[in-house]
Amino acid sequence: MRRIFAVLLVVAAGLAAAGRAPLHGQTESGMNGVWTFNRSLSDVPKEVGFTADWMTPPSGSGQESGSNTSGRGRRGSGGGGGSRGSAAPFSTARESADDARRAQLLVAEVRTPPARLMVVDTPAAVTITNELGQSRVFHPDGHEATVEIQGTTVRVTPTRDGDRLVVLYHVEQGRDIRYTYSHTANPSQLVVDVQLLERGAGDKARFVYEPGIATEPRTSSPAASLPGSSSTLPAPEKFDERPGAELRGLKTLGILVEDFSREAVGCGLNHDATEAALAKRLTDGGFVVRKNSDEDTYVYVNVMTTRLSTDACVSRFDAFLYTHATANLTYRDRPVLVQVSLMHRGGMGNSAPASHAAAVTRGLEGFVDLFMEQIRAANK
Repeated sequence: MRRIFAVLLVVAAGLAAAGRAPLHGQTESGMNGVWTFNRSLSDVPKEVGFTADWMTPPSGSGQESGSNTSGRGRRGSGGGGGSRGSAAPFSTARESADDARRAQLLVAEVRTPPARLMVVDTPAAVTITNELGQSRVFHPDGHEATVEIQGTTVRVTPTRDGDRLVVLYHVEQGRDIRYTYSHTANPSQLVVDVQLLERGAGDKARFVYEPGIATEPRTSSPAASLPGSSSTLPAPEKFDERPGAELRGLKTLGILVEDFSREAVGCGLNHDATEAALAKRLTDGGFVVRKNSDEDTYVYVNVMTTRLSTDACVSRFDAFLYTHATANLTYRDRPVLVQVSLMHRGGMGNSAPASHAAAVTRGLEGFVDLFMEQIRAANK
């Protein structure tokens, strides 16, 4: 973790320097620079998302049908992440697998804002880079363009509204997510207002970022510059600055599935069968798999199930990619071993008991597929 943060700091310093150098004849944008997320000043609702399909009136009721099925509470993140080539596990026929995955990825970004943003704003383009080194370039001319998010193509329409940048992500028919980036001078903040648009309205969130600190590593002590002095500090350790560096070389994964509750078993879920299905997915993807293992880097799966009075089964299912690392914490005098979450995907949906286990398994397999895709992309 210490190494990852140091890498991000070096990258941030470079991008901040680029952002501080305005083009000839250009007024420097207040959004330029390195920005760190301040959760206490931000407003990120826990249940932000589109209305889930299974809570939307059926076709013909006079209301537009929703299309998302995973998420917390009554909200959905977009389709539950079914495996590629098949419909999402709890979505209706009206929603394609691409729509479900696109909604899932975009809503997940709203729920978990980037910890750091690096902005380079020029008249022709705005480049926004997160702490993982993943960049998106927007040309704010009002024309529709595309960006790629974890292998999924998303249509966007970026525009300028005075000093603000407005980016409209087109999730699917009738559903958009609007990001509005603005800068305040006193105090200096980058404010990102987000709204999920569904039939003209929807959940809102606000992310507040404060100026990040960019420092250059010292390679020598002050005494080293004095005549007759040879005292120097050790040269700074070299870091892998490539995007996704924390995933490079990852070939072995453990898998740990939490025991299922009585309600989950009553809805047809089987712990060993689920673990075997996910282990096979990873093995088929070329990974060496250690079952029931939380050592080193591993996939952790948790499923929470309840049964409704209508006899329908509802499950919240999450998959995490965890690892362990040493970190220098500000309140400790020595490095400590910490658990690090590299990736997370979660969904929610309901179905009849007879089909519930298969649907949950498909959703979890979809999440594992996303993990593997991102690992492969980092190793190219």
